[in-house]
Amino acid sequence: MFGQLLLTENSTLHIFWTALFGLIASLWIVQGIRAGIGMARLPWLSDASPLFSGSAPLISVIFAARDEAEKLPGAIQTLLAQDYPRFEIVAVNDRSQDRTPAILHEFERANQNLKVIDIANLPPGWLGKPHALVAGFEQSQGEWLVFTDADVHFAPDVLSRAVALANQRQWDHLSLLASIEMRGFWEITAISYFGLGFVFGNEPWLASNPRSGRYVGIGAFQLVRRAAYEASGGHRRLRMDVIEDMKLGKLMKVSGFRSGVAVAQSMVRVRWQSGVRNVIRGVTKNMFAACHYNLLLAIAAIVLAVTMSVLPFFGLAFASGWARAFAGIAAGAAVLTHAAMIWATDAPPLYGLTHPLGALLFCWMLARSAVATLWRGGVVWRDTFYPIDELRKGLV
Repeated sequence: MFGQLLLTENSTLHIFWTALFGLIASLWIVQGIRAGIGMARLPWLSDASPLFSGSAPLISVIFAARDEAEKLPGAIQTLLAQDYPRFEIVAVNDRSQDRTPAILHEFERANQNLKVIDIANLPPGWLGKPHALVAGFEQSQGEWLVFTDADVHFAPDVLSRAVALANQRQWDHLSLLASIEMRGFWEITAISYFGLGFVFGNEPWLASNPRSGRYVGIGAFQLVRRAAYEASGGHRRLRMDVIEDMKLGKLMKVSGFRSGVAVAQSMVRVRWQSGVRNVIRGVTKNMFAACHYNLLLAIAAIVLAVTMSVLPFFGLAFASGWARAFAGIAAGAAVLTHAAMIWATDAPPLYGLTHPLGALLFCWMLARSAVATLWRGGVVWRDTFYPIDELRKGLV
C-alpha cells in the first residue's frame, strides 16, 4: 500500500511525499552540518597541557558502587594510577550483595588516598545513586570534585589535564565525552544510534554558551568546582531524578555557573553494557524518564525517529521521481551523519549503514521503557522500586 501511494506520480499524495522527503532531506543536511561544525569545535582533553604544579588544588574523585565486583578492580586501579599530585578517592559501597565491599576495603588498606564508605540502608525519598554520591561528597575535602562510575577506566593523566582545561576555560563544570567499548553487530547498532541522538538532542557544543539553554552531564566523568556544587544544591536536589548525571549539568547552567564539554576519546572509556539485550534492559529506567514520564512526549519521540530515520529508506525503495530523489538524499545524509558521529567510538564508520535499524531499536526501547514504567507504576533501580508519582515530583 505504501509503495502504491508513492509510485503514483502527479497525484496529491505524490506531491505530499515529495514535499515531506524534501523537508527531511533539508533537515538532515542542515543539522548534519551544524553538528559536524559544533562537535569539531569541542576541545580535546589530549590537547590540554597537564597540570603538575605543586600548588595544584586537591581533587576528590567520588563514585558509587553496587554489585560491581566484576568490573570494579580494573577500573579502580586506573583511578589510583593518576599522575595528578593531589587527589583522593571516595568510594561508596551502596548496599552491595556481592564482593564489592571486600574489594573496596582491600584497596583501601593498600592506598592511603582511598576512603570507603559503606551504606546499609536507603532512607525514604532518595534514589540509591544520588544518596550514595551525597554521602561520598560529605566525606570529601577537594576543591574540585569528580563524579564518575565504578566501571570507568581513566588514562593516567586525565585528572591533570581535566583540571588544567577547566582552569584555562574558566569553567566551573566540565563533562568529558567518553569512549564506549562496543562489541557485536546489534550492540554497536543500538549504541551508535544513541550517540547520534545524544548529539542532536543535546548539542554539546552549546553547553559552554551561557545564553543557550543546552546542558550536558556525563556519568563517566564530571569535574565540578566544590563551591559551585554546593551553591547549586548538587545531588540533594537530584535525590529523585533517574538521569541525575545529565541533570547535574542542568543545575550548573541554571545556577549561573560556567559549564563546558570536552572530548576524552579513549582517555576515559567504559564498557557500558554487554550485548544488546543488556542495553535494552539497562535503559528501561532511563528512556521514559528522559521524556519526563510523559506518554505524549514518548510517542512524539518515536514518531520523529521513524519519520527522520526510517521513512526515507522506504521512500528510496518504493517512491518514484522527485519523491525518490529526495528520499535518497535524506537517507544518504542520515547515513553519512551517523558515520561521521561514530568518530568518538571504536566502531567502523560503515555502521552508519545500520542507521534505520538503530532507529527501530531506539523506538522499541523507548516504547518498552514507557510501557514497563506505566505498567509497574514506577521504576526499579538497584533493586529498589520507586513509584512514578514520586519520580515525577522529583524531576529537575
